[in-house]
Amino acid sequence: MASASHCAVVFAGTSASDLLRSSTNGVNGVPLKTLGRVPLGLKRRDFTISAKIRKGKKHEYPWPDNPDPTVKGGVLSHLSHFKPLKEKQKPVTLDFEKPLVELEKKIIDVRKMANDTGLDFSDQIILLETKYQQALKDLYLRLTPIQRVSIARHPNRPTFLDHIFNITEKFVELHGDRAGYDDPAIVTGIGTIDGRRCMFIGHQKGRNTKENIERNFGMPTPHGYRKALRMMKYADHHGFPIVTFIDTPGAYADLKSEELGQGEAIAHNLRTMFGLKVPIVSIVIGEGGSGGALAIGCANKLLMLENAVFYVASPEACAAILWKSAKASPQAAEKLKITASELCKLQVADGVIPEPLGGAHAGPSWTSQQIKFAINEAMDEFTKMKTEDLLRHRMLKFRKIGGFQEGIAIDPKRKVNMKKKEQPNTKKIPDAELESEVEKLKQQILKAKASSTKPPESDVDIMIQKLKREVDQEYSEAVKAMGLTDKLVKLREEFSKANSEDQLIHPALKDKMEKLKEEFNHRLSAAPNYERLQNKLGMLKELSNIKFLSDRKEKAVTLKQEFTSKFEDIINSPSIKEKYDALKAEVEGSGVSSPSDLDDELKKKIIKFKKEIELQLADVLKSGGLDVEVVKAKAQDSIGESSLSEIEELNKDISKGIENALNSSDLKSKVELMKLEVAKAGKNPDLASKNRIAALEQQIKRSLAETITTSSLKEKFENLTSKISSKNKFSGESDGNLRKEDSAGSLTHDELREKVGANSTFS
Repeated sequence: MASASHCAVVFAGTSASDLLRSSTNGVNGVPLKTLGRVPLGLKRRDFTISAKIRKGKKHEYPWPDNPDPTVKGGVLSHLSHFKPLKEKQKPVTLDFEKPLVELEKKIIDVRKMANDTGLDFSDQIILLETKYQQALKDLYLRLTPIQRVSIARHPNRPTFLDHIFNITEKFVELHGDRAGYDDPAIVTGIGTIDGRRCMFIGHQKGRNTKENIERNFGMPTPHGYRKALRMMKYADHHGFPIVTFIDTPGAYADLKSEELGQGEAIAHNLRTMFGLKVPIVSIVIGEGGSGGALAIGCANKLLMLENAVFYVASPEACAAILWKSAKASPQAAEKLKITASELCKLQVADGVIPEPLGGAHAGPSWTSQQIKFAINEAMDEFTKMKTEDLLRHRMLKFRKIGGFQEGIAIDPKRKVNMKKKEQPNTKKIPDAELESEVEKLKQQILKAKASSTKPPESDVDIMIQKLKREVDQEYSEAVKAMGLTDKLVKLREEFSKANSEDQLIHPALKDKMEKLKEEFNHRLSAAPNYERLQNKLGMLKELSNIKFLSDRKEKAVTLKQEFTSKFEDIINSPSIKEKYDALKAEVEGSGVSSPSDLDDELKKKIIKFKKEIELQLADVLKSGGLDVEVVKAKAQDSIGESSLSEIEELNKDISKGIENALNSSDLKSKVELMKLEVAKAGKNPDLASKNRIAALEQQIKRSLAETITTSSLKEKFENLTSKISSKNKFSGESDGNLRKEDSAGSLTHDELREKVGANSTFS
């Protein structure tokens, strides 16, 4: 403390009004008149100043040289003013989660009973936990929009700073808008993620009532947005990427905020963010409400947590406006399309960050790590971009949002004050110039064909589009010359109206269209530009044909390569190779000199192997959409007309035999028994039922075979086989070891059975 004393000066006859209340030069209460008359004698003394420094904990800023990694809560929590809560947050159960609470209670009761009695209830506990996990999964995989809104507003949901301290190695909070205010609802600071320094800006909600009041429930004032703007400019100046976290119901809408320029502050942020030369990534971690969220959300990429919502008006506000009741909020939430998946479909959001079952509050650390991965992935993408590309990317992201519909008739009442549509000013290309360009292109195509190179596809496409525009113009001129413009416009409006209402075209409208088309075609030859139109149509048709042939050839080459590869895979497959080597060894081991000397058993094996390969190749062709009927047609041609008639006759005899067999009492009872077994088995038969049905099926087949293979039918079949075999020689095209001198012919024994319809009996 400092003290100063002076001599007492006595002044007589002075009034209070004459005294000057001042302590200047150590004089107190000296009248001015006296100071002018009497010399003042003051006695000065030496004085000392003493101050006490209050003892307190030294705050090392920003980082100590050797921080203690074992401190509770981690180094960041130790150094930050944002501390873990002393008391654990109380669990909050949402309305739609109440069925899960009952299961949890049962699990707790069973565990308590096990502890009290000492009995083993582990099986019951495991069963209940499995049931709980399945119920949780079923519930959270089918959430409605209003349920996601409830999760986004959950009191225990991790806040901005919770995520920051989970994903950053270092974080220094920066305060103030440099205009005398520091809004606690928006937190800003510099931090590092995997060594990459970023500027973090986010809405901060409270974790309890006290914090929520302090943070204004995450609703920023203009001071908060101006603080965010200052930090964005700071990051832009130093080249730091910006990461913003959105979690606000909206900007604070009180009178004072409006007086201080809430709208201007938000608008200033929107304008500035589109000009920042550093990457910006925004993440919606809770709810993003209106302009208050967008003020820090104009980013190159907008990501959303799985249960976050992003809206222009809350479901309750929307329901109050449209349905006059907040109870309609579930319906409003569905119509607003505010969830992450729906906004990704609308291209408002660019990605969804997964959350654990139960929401982000069920696994805050895991959710934070997912956010970290998403940030690193986005930054790796954007840091490679040039500044111009980055700014263009941000602009195009917002330009593509929204949509419009064409071809819908406008209401005449709305059309009155609308600006007339400006027709595109397309200049017609002179005919000589157009013909010259087409001729040049044809020469290029011929050269490419001669040198076996690919023709210039892009040039052909451009020329086709140009010719289409020219042909459209010629048609428009022809319509105008024939005086059909008004009819065409009227018909087009009627068609657009019918199309917009998703109705079928009325027959009367269809007749009008057909009549107009007939009239146009009938009078087209008399149009003054008919020759030009025909010339351009001819060029367009020629180029279109060239493009079609080129595309078809390219497709055929691709298809051929694909099939060749698949055929090679079949031929080189281990099973086919093994069978081929076994057959080859058997043929060589037989010691015969010609294929005709092979025994019947070996011939059957060779034919069976050939058919197996053919079937696999046919399946490959069918998978490519190709028809393989040619194989059958060839075999049919080799039979002959007379043999075909005999086959048909034999088929009739076999059908008659089958009919007689089915009418027999023995076979009829077996069929009825099998029907009964099939009816008993139902859609999902067990193994025993399948075995019984299969056994009955085999018995019925055997009975049919025994009935049909009578001596007369067998004799006819053998005669027909020998007759066809004498006509055709044995072909071994697929093997290479057999020649065409075999008596089996191009139609095999099995194929002949198919022809006579005996595949079900001679199997």
